[in-house]
Amino acid sequence: MPTLQLPPDLDLHYRVDDFTDPWCESRTILMLHGNAESSASWYGWVPTLARQYRVVRPDMRGFGASTPMPRDFPWTLDLLIDDYSRLMDSLGVERFHLVAAKIGGTIARAFAARRPERVLTLTVAGTPTPFRVGAAERVPALVEEFDQFGVEHWARETMAGRLGSAFPPEGVEWWTKFMGRTAVSTQVGFMGTIACADIRADVPKIACPTLVISTEDSGLATVGETRAWQQMIPDSELLVLPGDSYHVAASDAEECARATLQFIERRDPDG
Repeated sequence: MPTLQLPPDLDLHYRVDDFTDPWCESRTILMLHGNAESSASWYGWVPTLARQYRVVRPDMRGFGASTPMPRDFPWTLDLLIDDYSRLMDSLGVERFHLVAAKIGGTIARAFAARRPERVLTLTVAGTPTPFRVGAAERVPALVEEFDQFGVEHWARETMAGRLGSAFPPEGVEWWTKFMGRTAVSTQVGFMGTIACADIRADVPKIACPTLVISTEDSGLATVGETRAWQQMIPDSELLVLPGDSYHVAASDAEECARATLQFIERRDPDG
């Protein structure tokens, strides 16, 4: 994996998948993964997207092959947005389509609102409400769990709601081990900050065409709760898929990827 070195001490790893025709100028999609994941979480999307677009998949700071963060690291949304902006600068990409899942969708919504000149379209799949009631209050218990049992224990205990009742057992085990590799120091700091971030002021400022994907029985929010914040984005659409997973980007990867590709091709302002 290529690496972008960001001072003072971050190695930001990323992947670039580009199977577009070599004689064409390919446009770019930036994909932001969720908590306790990495760029590998997009395995089900890449075959659909990378034939038409150059796909950039970073490992968020602290996660995957990027440098782990200390537990007292001062996490902010603006810092993460800056990481991703500097990555795209290094690749010579000024404007791009932004796709994100889970808490990556919180970062992506803030990104689109705060850097509107860079984001052509936004797609968020299985992302929480702009403010998660009670999330901050649950952090001390989660920190204790991480310190005592590690991240894999938490991932295993919460995986049923994440992937839903129809996901194969072998896949559940893979995702549990995958998320469980996250450094405890990263997870402790991230859960107390980014996972509790309040982006209610950002959502109405999102100016680009936006697609929101959820499921009928998501454990993150009801369809009505999701529609309430989705409708605050002036130019947005809501796609509700059957099922009870809240990580729809994983449980329904191919369908989400196809819907995203169709949305981008239909709504790309530079297309």
